[in-house]
Amino acid sequence: MQVYRANGCAACHTEQVRQEGVTSAILLTSIGKNPPGEFRKFVASLLELPEFESCSNAVASQLQSWNGKLPSVIATNLDAGDAGDLLQKINAGGCKSEMQIIAEGPDISRKWGLRRSVAADFLYDAPVQLGNLRAGPDLADVGERYGSVDWQLQHLYAPKSQAKDSAMPPFRYLFEVRRIGDASSPDALVLPAPFAPPAGYEVVPTDDAKNLAAYLVSLRMSVPLYEAPYTPQ
Repeated sequence: MQVYRANGCAACHTEQVRQEGVTSAILLTSIGKNPPGEFRKFVASLLELPEFESCSNAVASQLQSWNGKLPSVIATNLDAGDAGDLLQKINAGGCKSEMQIIAEGPDISRKWGLRRSVAADFLYDAPVQLGNLRAGPDLADVGERYGSVDWQLQHLYAPKSQAKDSAMPPFRYLFEVRRIGDASSPDALVLPAPFAPPAGYEVVPTDDAKNLAAYLVSLRMSVPLYEAPYTPQ
């Protein structure tokens, strides 16, 4: 973290995923001994009930495209109350289904995280580096997106080698370009031709580069929290 701070990474990146709300979905896991056609008729009869009027069209449309495969999401974008009531009736009919909580918002759509950032995510950070500018993508969950230390090191040395349109400056001073001795270093980067060093040379990360890559890989939001629930996909 200290290398991240020292290199001013928070000037161009945030570590805070925003969220605008949640919706609910129903995951069907079993229909017992019922044929898929009979299950469709059963759910269609439930959708005729007055309490499901607001969601009946959406559920019917999605159910119509269901091919009988299990487990399968058969309803999405539901109010939590509607989802809970419908799930209860489906399960009472001898089937098995589960309710999923799905976070929504621009950052979620960009796949920068599966839920919003909350205070508990920064419990052991000193200092907390929320950032306030996104010249680059949010990094709160970057370890889930790019969990390879090798990828992170290559990206730090030559950003465009991993992201063609990257605007990030290269951090080459965190690496040593040196002549290959009797044998190549086991830490030497494997870079594509346009970014590789001259023949007979290799690019080796310094301890600061390794520590920065390890910190980036550690940034994950892979568990639901009480104040920020979601259903892992």
